[in-house]
Amino acid sequence: MPLPFAFYGRVSTEDRQDPQASHDWQYDVAMGLIAPHGGVIVEEFFDVGVSRGRPWKRRDKASELLVAVQNPHRGWADLVVGEPQRAFMGSQYAQVLPILTHYGVKLWLPNLGGPFDPANSGHDILMAITGTMSTAERQVTIKRVKDTMASIASRGTGRHLGGRPPYGYALVDAGEHPTLHDARTGSGSTGSNPTR
Repeated sequence: MPLPFAFYGRVSTEDRQDPQASHDWQYDVAMGLIAPHGGVIVEEFFDVGVSRGRPWKRRDKASELLVAVQNPHRGWADLVVGEPQRAFMGSQYAQVLPILTHYGVKLWLPNLGGPFDPANSGHDILMAITGTMSTAERQVTIKRVKDTMASIASRGTGRHLGGRPPYGYALVDAGEHPTLHDARTGSGSTGSNPTR
């Protein structure tokens, strides 16, 4: 008899990854982990455009999952995560695990090769490292964005970097975005300059 799982995944807007592509590769990794054990995914919780820094209770789909886990008729036994660094930052796993454990749900993770075992100190250490790496990855992304914005501003490109224009200025069209990807998609900078 198949073992029913819920699947959790997340994609933010930071990395500009296509949400469907991100969902698909995380789902495939999750299935690769549970399929040899007779696992099937029967319900999905996938957050889109949510920062990993936001606690689970403040993520739309993760908070739905935390409510669903309390339902004894939920239709799934365990939870599988395709990419732990996208699911947990810092010590978030330590906040979620007791809830799952209380309701008899095992957390399956690819970096552990199966379910998390609370009695295994190695699992706890590995999850702590994963949370730290996730935090570091987020900090690197923030620094890259800030450094890029500072570089653009210092080179005098005249492009507005976002937010409201300074007092006394108005936004005017500055033409096509210099980054081809953003120009094609219409994302990124608005292509506007602040002028008096």
